[in-house]
Amino acid sequence: MNQSADLKLATVPAWINGRAVVPPGRMGNVFNPATGQVTKQVPYCDAAAVDAAVKAAAAALPEWRDAPILRRARVMQKYLQLLQANQKEIAQLITAEHGKTLPDAMGSVQRGIEVVEFACGIPQLLKGEYSENVGTAVDTHTVRQPVGVCAGITPFNFPAMVPMWMFPMAIACGNTFILKPSEKVPSASIRMAELFKEAGLPDGVFNVVHGDKAAVEAILAHPGIAAVSFVGSTPIAKSIYEACARHGKRVQALGGAKNHAVVLPDADLEFAADALIGAGYGSAGERCMAVSAVVAVGAAADPLLALLKKKAQAIKVGPGDQDGVDMGPLVTAEHRDKVASFITQGKKEGATPVLDGSTPPVKDGYFLGATLFDHVKPGMQVYKNEIFGPVLSVLRVNTLDEAIALVNANPYANGAAIFTESGGAARRFENEVQVGMVGINVPIPVPVAFYSFGGWKNSLFGDLHVHGMEGVKFYTRTKVVTTRWPHQDTPAPGLNMPTLG
Repeated sequence: MNQSADLKLATVPAWINGRAVVPPGRMGNVFNPATGQVTKQVPYCDAAAVDAAVKAAAAALPEWRDAPILRRARVMQKYLQLLQANQKEIAQLITAEHGKTLPDAMGSVQRGIEVVEFACGIPQLLKGEYSENVGTAVDTHTVRQPVGVCAGITPFNFPAMVPMWMFPMAIACGNTFILKPSEKVPSASIRMAELFKEAGLPDGVFNVVHGDKAAVEAILAHPGIAAVSFVGSTPIAKSIYEACARHGKRVQALGGAKNHAVVLPDADLEFAADALIGAGYGSAGERCMAVSAVVAVGAAADPLLALLKKKAQAIKVGPGDQDGVDMGPLVTAEHRDKVASFITQGKKEGATPVLDGSTPPVKDGYFLGATLFDHVKPGMQVYKNEIFGPVLSVLRVNTLDEAIALVNANPYANGAAIFTESGGAARRFENEVQVGMVGINVPIPVPVAFYSFGGWKNSLFGDLHVHGMEGVKFYTRTKVVTTRWPHQDTPAPGLNMPTLG
């Protein structure tokens, strides 16, 4: 259901060179997924708008790159304070455009703010190494220097947190940045830009352009952009990785996921079920670290399934800004329909629908209920695909060996969890499972900001993860300096390969 076309809507601007602008050209609609109504419009930036942002970022780069590192840290500290003071406002923008509940949105903004906290320590993080007398009167040291103009392309499911995985680290390291958020959820990025300016960030250091494929392609092809960070689906992550390689850009492209939770018979099943309900249905399953596959081992299966069914039935579905709501809508009508098609496919393939959420429990908006499948097999589409919705699949195996083999056979490798009271089983799992992030009695093992986030296999294209020290490494280049201060009686190097002994 759309609002009348003659009703004047607010426009979410782009942010270029320290001010809000509305570039000419195509416009897109922003929806409230809880009602299905159009609430705002957003400009779809073309190559010219992207070029204007790159020029602003390039012009601001020399001064910001050369700014004393303590000055950069103090801007980050002020930005941290402003984000904390405006956290609820940013969360409300997210709920209005994404649909997730307000407490969930508040938590996601908090996780982004924690990256800014980490970035405030950038003077310590950018220290190099020094070795004296690597040769006779020769010293060697390293410095970390910014790579230049960087860009981030971020998904709809975390309008604040995922961008804050990227731009605070890049900017603290001395780079300038262009953010291309999802056009479905544009408002939080503009509010974060306004607050950054208020914190004292020079104009042009942080820019925001909106849009769809045209804006992305302009970013990937622009010769003025040195590095690109991306989070999204695996097919697009792979294509962005390949495009950046063709254009000589540094790239980290985080792709899709099929996160597993292995539950052993010795686990606290009540605790495990509570954790899995939150991990499977929180944010309507629209999380790259959502648990969508529960691997029940042996005797754990039947009692665990009974608990999951009971707890999933109690989930209250409704608009995310209402008190007491556990799960909001999906982000668009198209995505809701896609998730519903997987539910239909799962039933056709023989999975047992313990709960079927395909009949919307709320009349308006893009809602689905919690769906729980039992007896799911690895060959089923409901298992093979990243559904990105409130669909939890239970697979049954007999042993921990089978569980680890099942997880490792999956092409996605973002995260995996195990629920057990056995230290030996947990240690074996963390050692043998082939994923980037592991939780032990923790269902969504998203690392804290001073560790790095990223998967393996088809969940990551590139060498370095986001935030933490790997984020510092991605947004800087290491330069090695070898120094000699000769006296007049020091012989000059000859034509042979120089040695330093």
